[in-house]
Amino acid sequence: MSTNHPEPLARPTALPTPDMEGVDESTWLDVIHKMDEVYSQLVADEIALEQKNAELEQTQQFIFSLLTAMSDVLAACNEAGQIEETNAALCELVGRPDAQLRGTPLALLTADEHGAARIRHVLDTPALQRSGTVVEVELLDAQGQRVPVDFNCTPRLDANGRRVGLVFVGRPMGEIKRAYHQLREAHDALKRTQQQLLHSEKLASLGRLVAGVAHELNNPISFVLGNVHALRRYTERLRTYLDAMHRQPQGDEQNALRAKLRIDHLLSDLPSLMEGTLEGAQRTADIVNGLKRFSAVDQGEKTEVVLNDVVERAIHWVRKGTAPTFNVQWQPGPPCKVLGSPGQLLQVLMNLIQNAYDAAAAQPGVPPSLWIIGAVEGANVVLRLRDSGAGIAPQHMGHLFDPFFTTKPVGKGTGLGLSISYGIVDQHGGHLSADNHPDGGALFTLELPLLVV
Repeated sequence: MSTNHPEPLARPTALPTPDMEGVDESTWLDVIHKMDEVYSQLVADEIALEQKNAELEQTQQFIFSLLTAMSDVLAACNEAGQIEETNAALCELVGRPDAQLRGTPLALLTADEHGAARIRHVLDTPALQRSGTVVEVELLDAQGQRVPVDFNCTPRLDANGRRVGLVFVGRPMGEIKRAYHQLREAHDALKRTQQQLLHSEKLASLGRLVAGVAHELNNPISFVLGNVHALRRYTERLRTYLDAMHRQPQGDEQNALRAKLRIDHLLSDLPSLMEGTLEGAQRTADIVNGLKRFSAVDQGEKTEVVLNDVVERAIHWVRKGTAPTFNVQWQPGPPCKVLGSPGQLLQVLMNLIQNAYDAAAAQPGVPPSLWIIGAVEGANVVLRLRDSGAGIAPQHMGHLFDPFFTTKPVGKGTGLGLSISYGIVDQHGGHLSADNHPDGGALFTLELPLLVV
């Protein structure tokens, strides 16, 4: 980048005055004086030109240093899309020198025809905004790898304001997008870990509580079962003894006492009483075992689960607990199995049913109701739960599954139920979603992969 300097001007010397008719010496003096003035002006112009050249060199060097220092790639193109000026960042990215890039259509640097079409579309747009238009393309780097670049395209104008080309300034987004992708994965992993910690802590606390209760209940239940079995054996012995005694002749006094004490009725009623006691004790033991299974902390093992049975148990537990008058209309789908944890799936369905009852019970004058429909759709088992409540407010729709978000009054909810349920369903390879039903009320849809046996 250099400028040609003009040779210094030679000062004119005084010319001999020829004898010319009609021209006197004063005229020649005026001519020489004018020549001196012109010479002085030429010298001043030469000095100004030298200063302008120096300023131009400084400006060019400044612009060149800016282009070299830019980390963003730059390509100034003419109206045909051919590169007229570029910078070091673009040369390094595509692995070509500046001389080779000049005159090359910018569209040829893209990795595919889609990117080239986007470049051509911008070039063919006459009324391009002065603020610029963003074009996302992929360029091929020096190793032939695809590099995403977001170009900001602005028109380049001449002195008369006419567009003579476009300037493309872009930033390679590969590293940024990879960093964003890693950040998003880390954020998702953090959310999953948080849900798992909350879920594990809840189950651990519940497990410790139920373990103590189960231990206290198992002892009396064992006493009852053992004693009833012993009474059954004793009853048979007493019956045999009394039958032998009654076969012998009895006096009037013994017969009267036998009738007064209703010995025959007592002997016939004892088996049914003991059977009822055994059934009640066994049902109590089954309830304790069910609570232990529900509260046990999962160790990662998954088994075959009949989903219809889980739904029926969840309805039973919610009704027995806080919603004895809840009208639940359960329409099971075909018998099917999923692979998962029975305790976790029971927790999810109990949470959904309990939330449905809370929402439906808040409607004055309307009996709380819930409709549950099961179906098999493709490779998934689908459960749809629709309540008779007021539905989900639009401002709450995007936050239902956020941890600690709740619409219940203070002290009525922790805001963890739906968040934990969403995480459990996601761990089972399924999906839990919420919407408003066209006929009113909230609609929750639970999808789980069908286990093909």
